Amino acid sequence: MTDVIEQYMRDCMCDSAHDTQHVYRVLNYAMDIAAHEQGVDLEILQAACMLHDIGRGEQYADPRVDHAACGAEKARKWLEANGHSVEFAQAVSDCISAHRFRSDNPPVSIEAKILFDADKLDACGAMGMARTLFYKAHVGLPLYMIGENGAVLDGMADTEDTFFREYKFKLEKLYDRFYTERGAALAQSRRNAAREFYDALLREARECHGEYRGAT
Repeated sequence: MTDVIEQYMRDCMCDSAHDTQHVYRVLNYAMDIAAHEQGVDLEILQAACMLHDIGRGEQYADPRVDHAACGAEKARKWLEANGHSVEFAQAVSDCISAHRFRSDNPPVSIEAKILFDADKLDACGAMGMARTLFYKAHVGLPLYMIGENGAVLDGMADTEDTFFREYKFKLEKLYDRFYTERGAALAQSRRNAAREFYDALLREARECHGEYRGAT
């Protein structure tokens, strides 16, 4: 991994949920997982980890943009323009394009699978819950919704992309979607922390609305 790639990454980061520290955590997770796998090209993996979220700015500007697809193309063009081979740039691009959880483009290479797992590890446990809260606040979305009966919804029937909905439809399901044994093991060790936080937040919200519903 070169300083030039790292600096390019730093220039592209634009929010606190997907900041440089997120990238470094993903890189560290990836190096841990790679140590348990065979035949990993560490140069490709490191570059893919560094550049996997460089399309976030475009997605924030236009929510219709897929940051993985956009970032993959940006990375490919930038790597080729900065002296890397076409083959290397394409391999990195392929990893980035396949790193999203909600995608019909699953990772194929071992480097892509490791990047996928490393990125998902940072969405697990307490860190994942904190990052999700940062992201929801950044784009102006609520913690939860109130149902027609005045009760706090648990996320399953939410019509907005609330924090509770994100947990029920994504974060809760992460733990069975890992490609490597090491990634899966690390994820499981964080599962209870996320569940307990969600349960506590839902309980407190429901207690508050139950006690003070209709108060002036």
